[in-house]
Amino acid sequence: MGILIKNTLAILPAKDGHDVDRHDLYIEGSTIAGIDEAPAGFVATEVIDGTRRLTIPGLINAHTHTYMSMMRNVADDLSFTDWLFGTVEPIEDRLEPEDAYWASLLGQIEMIHSGTTCFNDMQMHIGQTTRAVRESGMRAVICRGLVGSDYDRSDYRLAEALQERDDFADCSRLTFRLGPHAPYSCSPNYLRMVADVARELGMGIHIHIAEGQVESDNMRADHHCTPVEYVRDAGIFETPTIAAHCIRVDENDRAILAANHVSVVTNPASNMKLGNGFAPVPELVAAGVNVCLGTDGAASNNAQNMFREMSLLALIHKGTHDTPQCISADEVLDMATINGARALGLPTGSIEVGRKADLALLDLDAPSLTPLNNPVAALAYSVNGSEVTDVIIDGRAVLRNRELLTIDEERVRHEITRICQRLGLA
Repeated sequence: MGILIKNTLAILPAKDGHDVDRHDLYIEGSTIAGIDEAPAGFVATEVIDGTRRLTIPGLINAHTHTYMSMMRNVADDLSFTDWLFGTVEPIEDRLEPEDAYWASLLGQIEMIHSGTTCFNDMQMHIGQTTRAVRESGMRAVICRGLVGSDYDRSDYRLAEALQERDDFADCSRLTFRLGPHAPYSCSPNYLRMVADVARELGMGIHIHIAEGQVESDNMRADHHCTPVEYVRDAGIFETPTIAAHCIRVDENDRAILAANHVSVVTNPASNMKLGNGFAPVPELVAAGVNVCLGTDGAASNNAQNMFREMSLLALIHKGTHDTPQCISADEVLDMATINGARALGLPTGSIEVGRKADLALLDLDAPSLTPLNNPVAALAYSVNGSEVTDVIIDGRAVLRNRELLTIDEERVRHEITRICQRLGLA
């Protein structure tokens, strides 16, 4: 099976930023097999006319919680503590496992329609998000959230995480990490256990770090260190780590993150909405940290739209740093694509021969792309996601002419309405 995207305006990597030009893209199996030159023996079973399309690498949502999608607009204008402990956790306690399946499908619908092809998910209900991913055609990295205080390898959450990895080993679009929740919910002994298991099994780690001022203040008062130092000293950084948020990180923290090759996921909308502040992205980049981009869950973001995050990321730091040069459109696009792929260890995130065929096509006739003076700048500052017409993941079309091919959207909306009524959210 081969797909030819003919004569499309495509964004390819270049030495200094990106190259934008007309190309023919040849997809064979799950891989980009040729650019402008057909691979030997290539037979196109589908030809997409790319003349009025802009083809980009599929966006990578490097931190989210898709099971929270039914919590959109139910915990707003609250402090972080009231949001988490007063509203979100009580709802989580009432969730049934299958609720997470339908909620994850809802989040994936939104992501696919807005050009996201891969997400890094921290979840609670084993087998539900993974089941949804298997059906939707998306690519995902799954992390079962882990909390605890003891060094105990029989911990049921850890056992669930490892069992889920084994149960879904047959799906090549699914990979797994261990997900210790945060420094404030995991003791040093528990973090050490997770780090030891991750290292022994060759698994990466996904964790929240330094999400707000209260967390940082409590860590200094109780442990006389920063959250970054706490996690480092527990051994977490001895295995490839993705750290979500990293808002309250000082110069020494940034040096620690860089020295230990920790990738940081910034989540602008969620962090602003909860009043937690802004991750120091320009300073992290200057320190040598790989920075990528995520939405966080819909309970704190209210959306799963990566184009919205790209725009916020670019604009926030220009405003807070009083200079438009502190972050560029090219850097923002990299944070939403190749930097996320690098953090997750995936062969995606750019349009290159040999990379996985995870692509999004945008309508060049959309008002937001007219005139198309600078396509990369348009992605960072103009596009809102409605321009996406087609999405290909792992070499398979999952969205064609804005029609989702893998998920029954009407059924998902029906089930989410039923769930919200049962939970008293609607």
